[in-house]
Amino acid sequence: MTLHAASREALDLAGTRLGEVLADAGADPATVGDELLSVVDLLDREIGLRRAVGDPSVDPESRRGLVRRLFEGKLSEPARQVLDTVVGSRWSSPRQLVDGLESLGRSALLTAAEQTGGVETVESQLFQIARIVAGSPELDAALSDPIAPAEAKRTLVRGLFADKVDVVTETLVEQVVRRAKGRGVGARLDTLVALAAQRRERSVAYVTSASALSDTQRAQLSAKLDGLYGRPIALHVEIDPALGGGLVVRVGDEVIDGSTSGQLAALRRRLARA
Repeated sequence: MTLHAASREALDLAGTRLGEVLADAGADPATVGDELLSVVDLLDREIGLRRAVGDPSVDPESRRGLVRRLFEGKLSEPARQVLDTVVGSRWSSPRQLVDGLESLGRSALLTAAEQTGGVETVESQLFQIARIVAGSPELDAALSDPIAPAEAKRTLVRGLFADKVDVVTETLVEQVVRRAKGRGVGARLDTLVALAAQRRERSVAYVTSASALSDTQRAQLSAKLDGLYGRPIALHVEIDPALGGGLVVRVGDEVIDGSTSGQLAALRRRLARA
């Protein structure tokens, strides 16, 4: 999500408000997250409403009044307070307001996972689902189809993953699928993996290995990457026998290719230039 300056300022303000309301002992982060994402779904469907609440030329108090009337009795007080801050701020466009609101909903859900000690589980499950989707072009296409009804895609997600993953994981995946609209679901899920890792103050290393790594090998690799990057690194490993041997490690935009296939490809390139 790339936000313009006004939207970044608005999101920072709303993020601060979210932190304040979730700090209240009576607030349930999971409920707040669910409710904010339900508002995202409504604004995605109702173009006129989205424009009305996100139009920077309209008086902020008028926008707040519209939202208060619309959602009166339908949202918890913590969610209403966050939404009030969102619609009262100046966003670069109505679409960026909705994207920002989605970010806040995700943040609330990850806070819920943190409070129950399950954020590492959510991170791992999101990674595994992202790999499943990336490994099946047909599934990725079905989940990304901009024409397919949202409810049909939600049913597909629940059929694949319901009762197998944390409720926060399922909610986040369903939200990604509902808003994919032609954009690859696998890549959007990887964004969530990184967000979950940030909650543990870690960056993410995507490791592809020709064979399964032992606990000792994982610990050694993790220690080397921590030292290399100067910060804790969360490992997410997938197996690809086609590598022949070795590892491919991706951290952000940097790729370390120590696989047999990668070394052979490099050798072929050197020979071709000779």
